[in-house]
Amino acid sequence: MKNYEQLAEYFEEQLHKIKYNDKPLELYNPIKYTLSFGGKRIRPVITLMGCELFCDDYKKALPQAIAIELFHNFTLIHDDIMDNAPIRRGKETVFKKWDSNIAILSGDTLFALAYHYAQQADKEILQDTLAVFNKTAIEVCEGQQFDLNFENNNNVSVDEYINMIRLKTGVLFGASIKIGALIGGAPKDDARLLYDFGVNIGLGFQLKDDLLDTFGNENIFGKKTGGDIITNKKTFLYLKALEVADNETREKLISLYNMPDIDPDYKVKSVNSIFTKFQIDITANKEIEKYFIAGMENLDNINISVSKRQYLRETAVKMIDRNK
Repeated sequence: MKNYEQLAEYFEEQLHKIKYNDKPLELYNPIKYTLSFGGKRIRPVITLMGCELFCDDYKKALPQAIAIELFHNFTLIHDDIMDNAPIRRGKETVFKKWDSNIAILSGDTLFALAYHYAQQADKEILQDTLAVFNKTAIEVCEGQQFDLNFENNNNVSVDEYINMIRLKTGVLFGASIKIGALIGGAPKDDARLLYDFGVNIGLGFQLKDDLLDTFGNENIFGKKTGGDIITNKKTFLYLKALEVADNETREKLISLYNMPDIDPDYKVKSVNSIFTKFQIDITANKEIEKYFIAGMENLDNINISVSKRQYLRETAVKMIDRNK
């Protein structure tokens, strides 16, 4: 069985072989630009991995792996517009480099292209594959709407936040590996367990992002820390701090998140000190570990060899035990 690095290299080569229409350039150049950003390609890699768990030919799942990556990049283009984010992976976002109208159309085209590749499956499993893809596409949009709703809601609970990131992030990891497994001929029970594995690891992945945004090493993380604090994102760290802090500290934290003209460096430093005081970083790491363990329990119940499980275990570690 191929390891993560080998599958990532194969996928990257295949992704850049995609042929797009020549015109209009304003539609397709932003797509090429977005896909040139690189990234970990975790989602398509675990699609290929999920396939290879149950058959010898991981390349059978390449169209679906491409579909997953195109869909993911569609969400990034639209998310950047909604978040008014100027930079992604060190480069200008599509709507900043071109404009919002072009970004919306390019994102929509990526969505359509994703379906073009998703439907390239044997007719025996096409319905099941597209059912997973469709359900996931709807849930990701639901998660994004919950995220937008939270911006003006000062009564978000930790459980509501976990549900939001499950929809916005976790289910796409689950769908990625489940679709690959279905292409590879996995029994339905194993495909379901792999889905649960992906969701749990996806939750840990997002919580690690929350943690790194505040406590990461900027030189390794690749961007200035504190972005979630500056933009008033109600992350697990913020919500957990509200839950465990005394009344005075809670009011101070809420106040820091509701001051429109506060100095960003002062804000980050003040909020960070509150998180540190109540050991929110330790709490977050425990929560990440909880989802990792749950994912490993899902994995241990799948009817595959120990050696194949090890590839997935190593991939899960890459997703969660990271510094960037």
